[in-house]
Amino acid sequence: MGESERYQEFRNYSRQRKFAMLRPDNAVMALFTINAIGYLLLLFLQVSFFFAGKNTADFQQQVMQYMEVPGNLKLFSERPWTMLSFMFSEQTNQIIRLLSNMFWLWTFGYILQSMAGNDKVIPIYLYGGIVGAVFFILAGAFIDVPSYSPAAASMIGANASVMAIAFATTTLNPRFRLFSHIRNGVPIWVIASLYLIIDLAATPPNHAIAHLGGALSGFLFIALYRKGFDPGAWMNRLYAKLVDWFTPGNSSGKAKDRATLFYEHGGRSPFTKKQNLTQQRVDEILDKINQKGYHFLTDEEKEILKKASKEDLG
Repeated sequence: MGESERYQEFRNYSRQRKFAMLRPDNAVMALFTINAIGYLLLLFLQVSFFFAGKNTADFQQQVMQYMEVPGNLKLFSERPWTMLSFMFSEQTNQIIRLLSNMFWLWTFGYILQSMAGNDKVIPIYLYGGIVGAVFFILAGAFIDVPSYSPAAASMIGANASVMAIAFATTTLNPRFRLFSHIRNGVPIWVIASLYLIIDLAATPPNHAIAHLGGALSGFLFIALYRKGFDPGAWMNRLYAKLVDWFTPGNSSGKAKDRATLFYEHGGRSPFTKKQNLTQQRVDEILDKINQKGYHFLTDEEKEILKKASKEDLG
């Protein structure tokens, strides 16, 4: 509960200052955007097919099957890109499932982002989708897919990836509580268990196996992270390199000394450093939480954040 209370302190102040989900460097918001764009693009293509005199079957055969990950290994070898495309796509007639996935992504992703850092969200999401796809293809080798549903022969949607986010968050802090206004709140492991049960009850067997694979990947990610190995580090390094390549005039190594940014030294002894509470300083602390998580704050930074929340800075 102590960790939950400290996180709640940060969250309350963050809400007073700004709605953190709207930050431009927010990984959860980025996933929202990509999924929404993917859905709208497919919907636009389907409407185009309709005006061109083609039916739903044509759209499925000419477009959707190239976005879905197939359960057949031979077919997958001809469409390897579906390992990624399926987790950012959705059937155009499944808007409710898309909204459901985004709701659960927000529920668990925002907490994961605040506790573990912004740079963990997208790697866990990708690992969940990839492991889910592998489990799905392996399940296809042992389950007679056409016998129970033709639609189950392929998979599309963010379910496995969101399941990874949910169980990574739960593994990181199973005692974290939601809905704190209801008595002492509901433990996050209870919410995750209900989500898993609801999800598995509404999916074909090989899809359920894929979603369990996603959950397992989230658990393993955090287990390895706690042992000192970050499975998502290479993704973040690759992303940083790509940003450097495509950012004109970007020069690393020119970062200003933080002491000169946040502390005034003029006329003050260097041995008696005093906290200088400014909006810039508070913004930097919130950025650090967003990138690395609350656990990485120093005692001094936690004290500044606590003081800012009391003074309602910004």
